Amino acid sequence: MLFFCSGFPALIYQLTWQRALFRIFGVNIESVTIVVTAFMLGLGLGSLAGGWLSKRRGIPLLPMLAAIELMTGAFGVFSLEIFDRVGEFTIGLPLPVMAAVSLALVIIPTLLMGATLPVLVAHLVRRSGHGGHVGSAVALLYYVNTLGAGAACLACVAILFPFAGMQGAIYVAVAINVAVATGALIAYGRDLHDPTIASRNASETAAPRQPLLGLIPVLLLASAGGFVSLSYEIFFFRTVAYLNGSSATAFALTLGAFLIGLASGSRQAGDNCALTSESVMRRAIGALMAASLLGLLFLPLLDHLAWLGAGVAGVAFVLVYFIARYWGTLLPHLAEFGVAADGHAGMRTALLYLANILGASAGSILTGFVLTERLSLTVLGSVLVVASCACAALLAAALPLPRLEKLERAGLAAGLAVLAVVAIPLLSANILEALQWKGAPQGVPLVHIVENRSGIITVAADGAVYGNGMYDGRFDTDLTHDTNGIVRPYALSLFHPAPRDVLMIGLSSGSWAQVIANNPNVASLTAVEINPGYLSLIAQEPEVASLLRNPKVTLVTDDGRRWLRANSGRRFDAIVSNTTWYYRANVTNLLSSDFLDLIKQHLNPGGIFFYNTTDSARVQRTACLAFADGARFLNHMVVSDLPIRWNFARWRDTLEAYRIDRRPVFDTSRSSDRAELDQLQAWETSLTARNDPRPIEPCSDILARTAGEQPVTDDNMGSEWRYSFGLE
Repeated sequence: MLFFCSGFPALIYQLTWQRALFRIFGVNIESVTIVVTAFMLGLGLGSLAGGWLSKRRGIPLLPMLAAIELMTGAFGVFSLEIFDRVGEFTIGLPLPVMAAVSLALVIIPTLLMGATLPVLVAHLVRRSGHGGHVGSAVALLYYVNTLGAGAACLACVAILFPFAGMQGAIYVAVAINVAVATGALIAYGRDLHDPTIASRNASETAAPRQPLLGLIPVLLLASAGGFVSLSYEIFFFRTVAYLNGSSATAFALTLGAFLIGLASGSRQAGDNCALTSESVMRRAIGALMAASLLGLLFLPLLDHLAWLGAGVAGVAFVLVYFIARYWGTLLPHLAEFGVAADGHAGMRTALLYLANILGASAGSILTGFVLTERLSLTVLGSVLVVASCACAALLAAALPLPRLEKLERAGLAAGLAVLAVVAIPLLSANILEALQWKGAPQGVPLVHIVENRSGIITVAADGAVYGNGMYDGRFDTDLTHDTNGIVRPYALSLFHPAPRDVLMIGLSSGSWAQVIANNPNVASLTAVEINPGYLSLIAQEPEVASLLRNPKVTLVTDDGRRWLRANSGRRFDAIVSNTTWYYRANVTNLLSSDFLDLIKQHLNPGGIFFYNTTDSARVQRTACLAFADGARFLNHMVVSDLPIRWNFARWRDTLEAYRIDRRPVFDTSRSSDRAELDQLQAWETSLTARNDPRPIEPCSDILARTAGEQPVTDDNMGSEWRYSFGLE
């Protein structure tokens, strides 16, 4: 029960600290890989420290657990403030330094959390011996701790993040740390006065069972298993994120299903340890083969069940659970095969856990940083099945089974690997279209696909661009046939008399950047885009391809918020952000009041910030509270710390002078184009009219309309977690 509760705050900390570190280092894949790897390495090194401590017979282990929990909670109380303070001194650091800083930030708490598994394994071995089965002790603890972590993922999605925010979630984790420490001390006091425990210790730990495998093969298998299972986690998240349009809940729900699956598998492995050695060995190999088979079926099933609509996400989570369940049997089985139930059990378990963590860290780096850059989703799925089959074959080769049986199992694994290489691409040929449209009849073919480590970008036959499964713009700069709200970037001169230096956060299709770069008043445009894949698409589209050759334009690949922090001396007349949907994962980093304060530091006097609210009342209210003046322009907010000088006559003159690739946007000799200009000029009445819907709504009216709405902050994370429950 103590270890179940201990897993709860560990995952709350991971999810919250990961979010906090993303604010500092950005949300691009480099930052994600660094943060996740640093967290895991801390856990692995902590397990080593816990194993070393567990060998000291004079150290009472339950009080040590209590001390670990209290120290973790003490760090947790101040953790977010510590991260923010450190972030102020790390602006613009190179990647290796960022990695070192990330590790330094999480090393103390993760060392403490990682130490708990070997400490409690040693405690259980001392206390009861577990009949000589270390595998059952590891299985029990791994089961309850991972189950607690999985439950924490669900709690974060459903309760903590939507209603308590980041700091509130941290306080809940700290409270659980204190409760676990108190429980550990109570249990220790109870055990001191229980004479049956002392007699059980003496009788059951005297003759431990001899391991079936040497420690080195066990460590190598644990490392390989960690590599494949963590790679699968990345693969699952990539698929589910695309399926769900990168919703905030995608990662936490995928991780929750994965962890609960690992927990369930660990429990099954613990039950297996009571069987004969031959049965345990065969079940261990069979579990990896079953995981390989389900891995083969993962993408084909999603492809052919996409007609379920939103229900296909449920299919994905069920498959994630079962694949993780089979992988969850590996670590306890390896503990059973290679760790004797003696005074060194805690240390050997620590080495086993460290090997697993090091393999997982390698999987995070190689798969998350390299393979996703070079392999498509279907090829990556095939590679992981091949790696899974290889693990099963290596386990069969290492175990003391009859030679013929080893050959049979190796042959079966090889056959399954070959089948995966052939079948997954063949049976999942339309996986991205299937997940994009989910069987909807209006779905159109995808004509361009870019898959890299930053995500999956697709372009439909009608010119619509989708980033990680969500609409992200269109290749269209034609204001006379406006299909994508392109009037919004054309309106820049309506708000500002001379927007010479402009910053754009986000590039997407390049249509907005093309319009702004060709504004006759704009002298320079700096565009910061997190995913370089958009550049290759822009180069193929005649309507926007010239953007890449425009001498006015500077293109930067980086996280927008991180770039602003790293370039504190840059000032602009206008900053433009066609922000994605207000409920997508991490979009709060570009919508919060904290971010708006950062924007102010980069605006020249009278400069404007023009950004998409995607019709969120909370986002609109936040903008009006953060700036002295502003208004809603269609679904965008335009805000400034000085009064905005709306000038429709100036806007018309600019539109009439507009040229893109030397072609006029409006031909004033045509009556239809003049009528279009007249219609845009008629929007001026919105500044004083009160009738809705209207294209322009001043902040005074917005504040009255949104009274009672909570402003968006980094801490409350906006609507990311509440939207899925229909609350916003």
